[in-house]
Amino acid sequence: MLRVDSVTFGYRGGDPAQKDHLVLQDVSLHVPRGSIVGLLGPNGSGKTTLIRLLAGTLRPASGRVTIDGVPLGSLSRRELARRMAVVPQETQSTFDFSAIEIVLMGRYPHLGPFALEGAHDLAIARDALAATGTAAFEARRFITLSGGEKQRIVIASALAQASDVMLLDEPTASLDLGFQFEIAALLARLNRERGTTLVVSTHDLNLAATLCSELVLLKAGRVLAHGPTDDVLTTSNIRSLYGIDADVARHPRAGHLTVVPLARAE
Repeated sequence: MLRVDSVTFGYRGGDPAQKDHLVLQDVSLHVPRGSIVGLLGPNGSGKTTLIRLLAGTLRPASGRVTIDGVPLGSLSRRELARRMAVVPQETQSTFDFSAIEIVLMGRYPHLGPFALEGAHDLAIARDALAATGTAAFEARRFITLSGGEKQRIVIASALAQASDVMLLDEPTASLDLGFQFEIAALLARLNRERGTTLVVSTHDLNLAATLCSELVLLKAGRVLAHGPTDDVLTTSNIRSLYGIDADVARHPRAGHLTVVPLARAE
């Protein structure tokens, strides 16, 4: 469904004579339809840049990104928004919107020029609120919600886009353990019940082990490993990625791998 083929990307500095600072180098990966793919890597490894390339908000210096074989660069912003929704790491609202107004913003790609949301759009938005367990917040002002509640509203807005793919950058960052669990359970349910393809950038190895069917490990802008979670989330890969010795074992009750950091690798 989503493919990245030999992509390189760099940010240009202030001096035109200087070369671009390469953030991603020769990155290739495949995101199958209906999968949950996790992006793991230390700070500065290129995870957020890769999310932006997948979303089409950045274009690679070389290589290409495609969805169902179609290069993202050939699609309009409206066409891209109908195919992919992005949940950023942090969402701030400058204006005093209600929760339902935030969710209705997800319908904009499906509206014509100067068109207003109708009863059909409102029904979709309310269905998205119900799916994320936030129907009770419909009339609440977005700024009055907790961090976890805001994150669920933003995910509801992404759902209202009716997109095939959802790209999430650190969806549980700065959330307490309870909200982390709720967001992970919500994403798993959306994937299971709606078939939504998810790409999740995260620093949380245990979230990735719980949620993701496949992992991509990024180090210094290159793919260190890519494949099924059970094959990729190993002690040797964690040591190579983070310089940490960790115990990786399958939890007898949870049924998935768990990661316990032990010490800095020598």
